[in-house]
Order: sequence, then structure tokens, then C-alpha cells
Amino acid sequence: MPVLSKDKVNILVVDDEINITEFIKMGLEAEGFAVYIAYDGNEAIELSKKIKPQIVILDIMLPGINGYDVCSILKTIIDTSVIMLSAKDEIDDRVKGLNLGADDYMVKPFSFKELLARINARLRNNSLDVTSANFVAGDFVLKDEAHEILYKNVLLELSPTEYNLLKLLIINKGIVLSKSSILEKVWGYDFNGEENIVEVYIRYIRDKIGDKEHNIIRTIRGAGYKVVEK
Repeated sequence: MPVLSKDKVNILVVDDEINITEFIKMGLEAEGFAVYIAYDGNEAIELSKKIKPQIVILDIMLPGINGYDVCSILKTIIDTSVIMLSAKDEIDDRVKGLNLGADDYMVKPFSFKELLARINARLRNNSLDVTSANFVAGDFVLKDEAHEILYKNVLLELSPTEYNLLKLLIINKGIVLSKSSILEKVWGYDFNGEENIVEVYIRYIRDKIGDKEHNIIRTIRGAGYKVVEK
């Protein structure tokens, strides 16, 4: 599957805290990305028109136009993935940002390693969406255009919910996804059921791929689930 090389990926970091922007910029440039900085919402919008970033790392609290409004505007003028940053972990903040088109959400303080993993996940996801190509993760082959997932070259018989859950895990291979994150992305923001529905569907999928030892879909205690690429 074709994936953008890092020297062709523009990342825009939008935050009025210089120590945060410099921390992110230094780390991402060391990884080979082209990194641009904006310190307020208006600057972010104007710069985005020029550089058309594939990824925007966007703080909510900004001078002038806030991050929510910037996200909404960016989604109408460029094709980009937005990772929103916030100093507080409130479900209403996450839901508002995601409903405005944000693709991911991180709470400050965060580790650079986690940010990098989320950026790479967004790039993989974007590449899949644009090319409609097969996405390979270990023994899994995701054929999203055909709405099919193969495991060890065998087509899995999956319900729509099982398909969406396994697709989410595959695209984010190696990244731990929390139950709440899975619920939001697979069941929707207005789901009022219990979180253990995720456990139930993880068990269904494990049964279908013969993952009795939980070596393929790992449970990370207190954190969530991830697909391990072998």
C-alpha cells in the first residue's frame, strides 16, 4: 500500500505555548516531518491555505479564534486530519471536538511517543481512505472497498459492528485504544449502553480468529486493546 514518505508530510502545530510548540516541532523534525507553527487561530487558517498540512495538531484554547472554530473552518477548506489538544479530559470537550470534525483528541500533558503513534495512525488511515488499497497488518488484510477482512488468507464472517471494530484495531495496529475511544468510534458518541459491550465484541472476534491466548488482540490492563503485528 502506498504511504506518504515523511519528507512529503506537512504537519501544522497550533498552540500559543511556545514550550509546547518547540517540544513537538523538535521531535517531529527529528522523525523527518516538515513542521510549521502557528500561535493563534487566524494564523493557523492562513498558513493552512498555503502549506495544506496532512496533519494539524490543534490546541483548543487559542487567542482570537478558538480551536473548535479553527477545526470547523479547516475541515471546509483543506483535506486534513486534526488532532485536538486540551488541558482537561472532559467528555463534553471530546464530543464537541469530534463532532466538529476532529479525528483524534489528546489531553495535556502527553508523551511524544503517544503523539507520534497517533500521527502515524492518522497517516495510515488517510492513505487507506485515499487509495482504497489493501491494508496489511501482520496476518490481517483489510479490503475496505470490498468491506472484507482476511485473516491468514481466510475471509472472516463478521457482523457490521465486528467489522468496524476490527477495522479500527487494524488501522491503529500497535496502538492501545481505550474502551471509551472504541465506543465513540464504533458505537457512536450518543451510545448509552455499558462499556463491557466492547469486551463482548472483542471476544466474538477473538473466537473467529482463534485467538484463545489473546496474543493477536492484546488486552492492556487498565488501558484498552491493541492488535499486535507479527
